[in-house]
Amino acid sequence: MPRINADELDLEEQVIRTNKVQKTHKGGRTLSWNVLVAVGDRNGHVGVGLGKAAGIPDAIRKGIEDAKKNIIKVPLVGTTIPHEVDSQFGAAFVRMKPASPGTGVVAGGAVRPILELAGIKDVLAKSLGSQNPINTAWATMAGLRSLKVAENVSEMRGKSLNEMVPWLVKKREEEAVATLPGGVNPNGGGEPEAENDEEFQEAED
Repeated sequence: MPRINADELDLEEQVIRTNKVQKTHKGGRTLSWNVLVAVGDRNGHVGVGLGKAAGIPDAIRKGIEDAKKNIIKVPLVGTTIPHEVDSQFGAAFVRMKPASPGTGVVAGGAVRPILELAGIKDVLAKSLGSQNPINTAWATMAGLRSLKVAENVSEMRGKSLNEMVPWLVKKREEEAVATLPGGVNPNGGGEPEAENDEEFQEAED
C-alpha cells in the first residue's frame, strides 16, 4: 500500500497516553518519557505513533512524526464501518461492529480517540484481553486496516458488484430514487407530460 502524504491532509493530533520510564545505570537513574499519539483528519484518515524522549514536548513531537508515517485510509459506509471486524495485537483484542446513525462512538480507552479521528461517528467497539493502551491502539489500527468495501472485494475477485451483492445494488438504486425531488419520475415522466396534455387539449379546442 503506498504511503499517504500527511502534508496534503488537515490533521488533528491527540495524545492518548504518556508514560514515565526510569532506567537504572551504574551511575544512577535516568528519566525518560514515551507518548502514544494519534493523528487524523476526521474524514477517513488516521495514524498512530509512539515517541520517546527525555522530555514530554520532544516525545510528543516524535510521536506525531511517527503517526504521520503510519497514516492509513479507512473505508467508511456513511458514518460507520462496512462490517464487523476482530483484531488482535499481543494480548490485546478489539472487536468493532457497525452501528445505526445516531448511535455515536461506543468505545473507551485508546480505541475511542482513534475511531473519532478516523471520522467514524457510529460504531460499537469493545476492548478485550489486555488493557495496555499501546497494544490496544495497534490492535485497533490492525482492525481498521483490514476493513474492505464491496467494490474493493469485487475488483479483487474479478466479479461485478451485482454478482456478489445484488441486494446492495438494489438498495443503492432505491436510495437514489428516494433522493430525487418530488414530482419527478426517474423514468422521464412526471410534470412535463401534464403540460403536454394541456397543450393537446388547447389544440383540440
